[in-house]
Amino acid sequence: MSVYNKISAGFFLGTTDPITAGIEDQIFIFNKGDFTFTYANNNPLLITGITAVGGAMMYSYDGTNNSFNATSKLVKTSAGPRYTEEIDYNIAGISTALKAQMQAQGYGRMQCITFRNWKTGDSVFELWGAENGLILGDSENTANNETVEGGYTNKLMNPDKIREPYPPRGISIPPVSGSATYASTLAAIMTLVSPT
Repeated sequence: MSVYNKISAGFFLGTTDPITAGIEDQIFIFNKGDFTFTYANNNPLLITGITAVGGAMMYSYDGTNNSFNATSKLVKTSAGPRYTEEIDYNIAGISTALKAQMQAQGYGRMQCITFRNWKTGDSVFELWGAENGLILGDSENTANNETVEGGYTNKLMNPDKIREPYPPRGISIPPVSGSATYASTLAAIMTLVSPT
């Protein structure tokens, strides 16, 4: 009986460009369905284009001092591997407008783009919640929390009993001519981010 998926490559540790842990202190959160994604031919793990639907925008959340984190975990199921996804981010602020945005994240489905501190390869930028979206599954405000100065600690996660069929998708968008780079991908994403 043939194996459903077969490996076709190995991995060698790069000595000239060693991997670096962590993600940047900026993430982009947006409503699921507000953007369409173009995938590389025969590769469901790589996004090569993003298009806004009806003038939709992504929203930037900025942090400091490595205050954001992203986690993907493989879960074995009888239908094959599935992945849980979590995005931890802090908000050092408090207002009714902010509370309304977090409430929307708890009831709607979101998607999130992160980018890693390690700037090599086609997965520096990653899309989380690609198939099923994410919800704000955990949000805590402790008035005397010195870490976020009384702000919020939040976690975007899979909706209850729903996991992703693939790990977070890599995003690598080429310019009008030439090959995709870190700069071309960042530039393409930033054209979709709300200026406010």
